[in-house]
Amino acid sequence: RLSIKLNRNMDPNNIKNIEIDLFLEALLLRHGYDFKNYARASIKRRIIKLLNDTEHQKISEMIPDLLYHESFFQKCIYNFSITVTEMFRNPSFHKSVRKNIIPYLKTFPFIKIWHAGCASGEEVYSFAILLKEEGLLDRSTIYATDFNDLAIEEARKGIYSLKDFKLYIENYKKAGGKRSLSDYCHCQYDSVIIDKPIKESVTFANHNLVTDQVFGEMNLIVCRNVLIYFDQILQKRALDLFSQSLRPNGFLALGDKESLRFSGIEDDYKKIDEKWKIYQKTT
Repeated sequence: RLSIKLNRNMDPNNIKNIEIDLFLEALLLRHGYDFKNYARASIKRRIIKLLNDTEHQKISEMIPDLLYHESFFQKCIYNFSITVTEMFRNPSFHKSVRKNIIPYLKTFPFIKIWHAGCASGEEVYSFAILLKEEGLLDRSTIYATDFNDLAIEEARKGIYSLKDFKLYIENYKKAGGKRSLSDYCHCQYDSVIIDKPIKESVTFANHNLVTDQVFGEMNLIVCRNVLIYFDQILQKRALDLFSQSLRPNGFLALGDKESLRFSGIEDDYKKIDEKWKIYQKTT
């Protein structure tokens, strides 16, 4: 029999860290989701938030629910995913896309775009609208992916709160919008619904940057404000995945606090926009 003696003087924070390790291990072994290389501080905050949202007193008490109850697992995944987003978020970024990327995409008869970490879909629909206004949507295939099935389902519906629409309109104008944002959606009760032609231009799918593989030969990959939640090992894996998924001279757009520094692939790209971290693959 294996005997384990508990050090009664152990720091409670160390016990909590052990519980977090066990929780992440259970999530990986039971459901195949690996969060071990997410930024530790971020993942710790999310687990503690999950704990506070339940009736459990300790992190370890949540592990049986994680193992045996699908609804708790789904709640955990939704809690872990990054869903902070809005239409035409960072309008200057979208203006840069119009200026620096769109002219190049217009030289192709067919265009493939991958929006990784799409969350609830606002930003990928913004891209679809931008492509529509530039006359490129009909020859574009847009893939939008996330590891969160609940977020993907929400994105497919394309239904958003009316109270956010004023902000979206302002973002759209600042982003260089050429018409009216209401041309691409309609209001119903207290919601804004993306019009069918825009919704049908996007293919949503589950894809996990931690465990899944290359996603075709893309002209453009957009993954903004996702890598900041990864540690350096996982950042490198994701960037390698993007690099393998991009065709020569394809574009990679990251968040403004993310970059290719120390990734090992920086020399394979040239900077197109330093502020908005837009790169073009040169090899």
